[in-house]
Formats: sequence, C-alpha cells, structure tokens
Amino acid sequence: MLAACAACAGRPAYAALAAPPSLAFRMVRHDTDIGRHVLTFVPDGDTLTVHVTVDALVTLLSIPLVRYTHRATEIWHGGTLISVSATTDKNSEHEWVNARRDGASLVVTGSKTERYIAPENALATSYWNKRLLAGPMISMEDGVLLQPSIDALPEAPITSASGTAIPASHYKLTGPLNVELWYDRAAMWAGFQFKVVDGSIIHYERL
Repeated sequence: MLAACAACAGRPAYAALAAPPSLAFRMVRHDTDIGRHVLTFVPDGDTLTVHVTVDALVTLLSIPLVRYTHRATEIWHGGTLISVSATTDKNSEHEWVNARRDGASLVVTGSKTERYIAPENALATSYWNKRLLAGPMISMEDGVLLQPSIDALPEAPITSASGTAIPASHYKLTGPLNVELWYDRAAMWAGFQFKVVDGSIIHYERL
C-alpha cells in the first residue's frame, strides 16, 4: 500500500472525484420496486473508501424468481484507484473480483479471467465515477476487462425517485456491456438502465 500511495503522489485529491457522502438508487422493473443500490463514501485524508451494496429480488406471486446480491469496496488515493474487491451472487451463482495496485500497475484477478495488468486508465464498473467512460472497464462482477462502444446521446432530464427532473448527460454503452448511464451537471451518477434476459428493463431512480 505504501508503494502504491507513493506512486500516486501529486495526483488530485479525492474531492476531484465528485464523491458525495452517499448515493442511493431504487431499482425498478415493470413499475415495481425490486431493490436498492447504495454507495457510501468514506474519506480519510487523501484516501477515499467506497462501499457498494446491491440487493434485488424479483418475485412472481410472492415466489422468488431472481435474487441478486453484490458487495464491493474500492479504495482510492488521490485520483488513483488502489484496490477493488467484490463478490456477487446471482441465484446462488458466485462471482468475484480482486484488484490490487503493485507500484504503478493494477493487477486484476476474477472468477472469469486469468490474472492481468489493467490498462492505466481502466476503472471498475461501479459507475459513480464518470471517468470510467474514458477507458476500458473492469467488471465489478467477475473481473473481465470490458471495452464497450460508448455513444453520447442528447442531454435530457431523468426523473429521480421523488419525481424531480434532473438535467443529465446520457450515454449508451454497447458490445460486451449493454447499459445506459446518466450523470447530472455536477458529474454525479444520476441514472442507470439495462435489459435482463427476459427482455424486461430495469432502471434506477436516484433517492
């Protein structure tokens, strides 16, 4: 860790990452609330720890059909990602990723990838940091390196859970990752949308 932090000397402080104390979303499918996606940001000097918790449950007539849980922790020093650890369970199918900085290199292992050194500008798909759009992405589920195509769409308001319209930039990612992302004018994550295997859409409403 000391070597990793030394490599970050002179980088911008965590405040440049546009990190609020917390960020939470309601997950919606067919107009039904199916879960929560919550990020908690813990600053300590130039170090920022980000805890991610996702819990979703889809039912039919009170019978569980899909259960999804995700737990992740990112550690940043200045503007540099130092480590990522995450576990994901989809209907009891377990996935994981671990990434640690070794000097200037971020070394990644995961449940669906061999060990590799991530490109310098690669970030994990926790989505809160808009900088991830500028380079390859490390899957927070299984560690696979993703390089989706990214299209910037016209700015348009996105509705929060309270019904407030949030002016936001809009991006569509396709290829190995098919999602839509919105960021407000302060570069804060404002919305998310993706299609699941049955063809239905899950979208996020910021709380």
